[in-house]
Amino acid sequence: MNTTKLKRLRGAGWKVGSAKDFLRLTDEEAALVELKISLADALKQSRQKHRLSQVDLAQRMGSSQSRVAKIETGDPSVTIDLIVRAILATGASRKELQRAFTGKEKVAA
Repeated sequence: MNTTKLKRLRGAGWKVGSAKDFLRLTDEEAALVELKISLADALKQSRQKHRLSQVDLAQRMGSSQSRVAKIETGDPSVTIDLIVRAILATGASRKELQRAFTGKEKVAA
């Protein structure tokens, strides 16, 4: 958020902070949320890199398009192992998966 907007919000009486602060997450909970978001982003990138639609990926996984959409948006009902299964189903290499976990690099295009 830019400084001008931040000052304007504070001036209007708003409190500004992070999602971690707002939700009162522990460091571990915040790290888990960040990991799931990183993996979900990596999934979408890998699916697009391999020119797969959500329907194509769903068929590879034996799932539905709506479930793939939930995986990609980081829906709370989605587990990390399901996200990993989906990334591997796109044809991503183990190295690409490792990069997604470390957050050092996005899945290569």
